[in-house]
Amino acid sequence: MNFKRAKIRILAMDLKGCLYLNHFSHSHKICYFFRAISRLGDGPFWYTMLALAWWVRGWDFSFSIVYVLLGTLVGTVIYKILKAKTIRPRPYQVHQVIRLGERPLDHFSFPSGHTLHAVLATTVIGYIEPLLLLLMLPFTVLVVLSRMILGLHYPSDVMVGALIGAAVGGLIILCAPYFAVLL
Repeated sequence: MNFKRAKIRILAMDLKGCLYLNHFSHSHKICYFFRAISRLGDGPFWYTMLALAWWVRGWDFSFSIVYVLLGTLVGTVIYKILKAKTIRPRPYQVHQVIRLGERPLDHFSFPSGHTLHAVLATTVIGYIEPLLLLLMLPFTVLVVLSRMILGLHYPSDVMVGALIGAAVGGLIILCAPYFAVLL
């Protein structure tokens, strides 16, 4: 019985957070800004960060790209499995008061793939070239906020996405010396 109450309480807080953040999308300027952030988070920003890291590090960075790609692959597999298993509808699909600010890339909400990949990329690329954290950390926060402001995710979706991204990114960093020996 306590578990059921706790679950209901968590879901209520999740919805409350989603509603609060989504109300910012009623401003067209804010909605357009976060839509642009979300689209940049689809890949263009991260490709630019990889190119900047390569430019700063030179050829030394070439091998590190393998780590970034490996992390992205592992993150994507985890994300796809969780999406298929949980099949959680997106907030705008369940609650008519949630305004959709951007079309989703897939059908389900849990976990946030944008958040997962933003945190993962920030972790790994930031470890390789810490100076880029000055750009990546604020951008990652904006990506996380964009997913809720645009009505695409609940706070728990982005929290779990961030945790998975940080875990996979940390694992890639810890395992990188062993991969270097194998390759």
